[in-house]
Amino acid sequence: MTPNPHASVVPSLRVIPRDEHDISRKQMSRSALKVLYHLREAGFSAYLVGGAVRDLLVGRAPKDFDIATDATPEQVKSIFRNCRLIGRRFRLAHVVFGREIIEVATFRANGGNDDEEEGREVLASGRLVRDNVYGSIEDDALRRDFTVNALYYSIADFSVHDYVGGFADVQSRTLRLIGEPEARYREDPVRMLRAARLAAKLEFSIDPATAAPIPKLAPLLADAAPARLFEEAMKLFLAGHAKSSFEHLEAFGLLPELLPETAQALALNKSGALRRMLVQGLINADTRVAAGEPASPAFLFAVLLWPAYCRALAQLQAQGIQAVDAQRRAADRVTMRQVARTALPRRFSLPMQEIWLLQPRFVLRQNKRVSRLLAHPRFRSAFDFLELRLAASDTHAADVGFWREAQSRPGRVLDEDNRVAGNRPDSSGDQQ
Repeated sequence: MTPNPHASVVPSLRVIPRDEHDISRKQMSRSALKVLYHLREAGFSAYLVGGAVRDLLVGRAPKDFDIATDATPEQVKSIFRNCRLIGRRFRLAHVVFGREIIEVATFRANGGNDDEEEGREVLASGRLVRDNVYGSIEDDALRRDFTVNALYYSIADFSVHDYVGGFADVQSRTLRLIGEPEARYREDPVRMLRAARLAAKLEFSIDPATAAPIPKLAPLLADAAPARLFEEAMKLFLAGHAKSSFEHLEAFGLLPELLPETAQALALNKSGALRRMLVQGLINADTRVAAGEPASPAFLFAVLLWPAYCRALAQLQAQGIQAVDAQRRAADRVTMRQVARTALPRRFSLPMQEIWLLQPRFVLRQNKRVSRLLAHPRFRSAFDFLELRLAASDTHAADVGFWREAQSRPGRVLDEDNRVAGNRPDSSGDQQ
């Protein structure tokens, strides 16, 4: 039997009327409003809940609009023909409007101290693997992770319902777990990454009691599903707050659990050059997202894992392995180890490796080699990566200048004066 992590929390309803908050239906998805109104017309309670309410209160545009209701998943499906039921751990209803999905969850209870209760399954470690015990809205508020995610917007009177102090925490910009922090992290270790991500995204401080257990419990992430960790990594680094997320991971001891090879390589790189390059890459990704431009997951992971690749390459070359073979083996080794942790898909890992393996070719400037590299489908990404490497070292400044010019006149013929003496594949393990 696992102790109830919410035993010390007593829900107390505070209703924030429409004239005391800035949320407007004009800011909401029309599809979400349809679901809210149809559920209410069918006789059920329905609330906009979680991140959407939180984001609207801080002046952000929500990415998703989730709904909580007292209707069961089967009842939701009976109301909406465009509905499908998903999930084992959390049984959910997805109401589909073209490319938009409105997620509808039934109010859930914590199940008290009885781990054998039907619909709920908790491992001996405290990790929650199935939670389909339905309850009241008060129960539902308690089982949510952070107070700022336990706010309910009522379509009935446009008020916000707060049971655990989330509204005050939004106003003070504080991220606070509901219940006993260590037990909540043991229920779901990925919550530690969510704490880092939300603090970075919202520019909130993490409540000291919420932050304190994270360094000690960080190794629990080794038991999390690699697919979930990959999904969380994408949210950490591709949503416009990559630099801050990375700094939070470092500060709370989470980086070695999410990117173990990179964390080791950074710790050994005393000059800090590899970290400077990595951070600059994250800043660049944030800039692209802010400008409404896509950020490439393959390029992102090429940046995140480059320190690990450089270290692996140096180790292989120290064993006397030839440069080209060492480069390929280092790329495969780093990729294999990271895939075991975060389930990095091949559609991202293969172009990531190509970006790395093209780097030595930038020092080769003979006519045919230049033409071939310019025509390579991964050239632009690899060149952008070469430019990024200047953040670590100016060693490649001449190469960057040459290839910038080569792109402006790709058909030109280079004479002997344009060839740099000693051009050869970069055989140094310290690539930076």
